Amino acid sequence: MPSLNANGIRIAFDTAGDPKATPLLLISGLGLQLTAWPDAFVEGLVELGFYVIRYDNRDTGLSTKFEHAGTPNLGLAWLKSLVRWPLRPPYTLEDMADDAVGVLSALGVARAHVVGMSMGGMIAQLMAAKFPSRVLSLTSIMSSSGRRGLPGPAPAVKRAMMRWPKPADLDGMAEHGVRLLQAIGSPTYPTPEKQLRRRVERALRRNCCPGGVVRQILAVAASGDRSTQLRTIAAPTLVIHGAADPMVPLACGIDTAQAVPNARLEVIEGMGHDLPTQLLERLLALIDAHAHGKMAPDSTPPRLFVKQ
Repeated sequence: MPSLNANGIRIAFDTAGDPKATPLLLISGLGLQLTAWPDAFVEGLVELGFYVIRYDNRDTGLSTKFEHAGTPNLGLAWLKSLVRWPLRPPYTLEDMADDAVGVLSALGVARAHVVGMSMGGMIAQLMAAKFPSRVLSLTSIMSSSGRRGLPGPAPAVKRAMMRWPKPADLDGMAEHGVRLLQAIGSPTYPTPEKQLRRRVERALRRNCCPGGVVRQILAVAASGDRSTQLRTIAAPTLVIHGAADPMVPLACGIDTAQAVPNARLEVIEGMGHDLPTQLLERLLALIDAHAHGKMAPDSTPPRLFVKQ
C-alpha cells in the first residue's frame, strides 16, 4: 500500500481510475480504514468517470498512529462535556481536515469532489468550510453538525461501542465487530452475517488499533457544534441520511442540511449507518448527479425540515 507525507504525518492511500479524470476524495468514518468503502462502490465511481482517492485517516489503518498520546478516558471526557469543560484531544477534526487537503496536495490535485461518511462527513464539512477553493462539491453521508441537543446513538449501539475486548483477543475483536455492524446496519437492507464477518476479519488482518478509535471519538467530542462553520460552506452540498440510522439519527442529517446554505437533503428509508450493497447504485446515482449539477427537483417532504 503506497503512502505519502501530509500535514507532518504518513498517510496510506489508494487511487482508482484515470488520474486525468475528475478527482473524487473519499473520507472514511470513525475507526474505519480506506477499505471500508465497498469495492463495488469505488468501481462504480470509476465507471462514472471519476479518479477516486481514498486514504486511511490518522490513527487508523496503515497511517501514522498516536499511541504516544495514550488512550483517553472516555468516561471522564463525557463528564467534562456535560459541564462544558474544554477537552484536550491529541488532535482535532480540523487537523484531520488538514490531512485531507494534504493528501490532495501531495498527489498534485488542486480541487476534488469530496464524499465523507459519518466522522468522515464531519471532516469533509470542515474541509469545505476551511478550504473552499479545494472542494468542487461536498457529499455528507450519515453525519452530523455536532450541535448540542441532537440525539445520540440508540442504547443498544452505545452498549456495543463500550464493550471492546482486549486487542490481543482477535477472535473477540472479530465477534465484537460483527455485532456492532449488525447493531448499526440497515434494517431493510441487511447484510448476511458471513459477509460482515469476512469484512471485519479483513480489516483486522490489515490493522487493529482500538486506541486510535478512542482518540478519534475524543476528537469528535472536542469539535463540538460546527454549525457556524457549516453556514460558511459555499460548495454545492448533498446530505444523504438513512431514516433508520441508529448511530447518528436522522435528526442529525436534517440539522446538517439546514445549516449548510442551499444544501440538498436525501433521506433513504430503511437505511441505517452503513452502505448496504442493495443501495450502492442509488448512492452512486445521487453522487454522480450532484457532482454534475443534475439533481432532480427536491422531493424530500417539507416536514423533514422542521427544526429539532
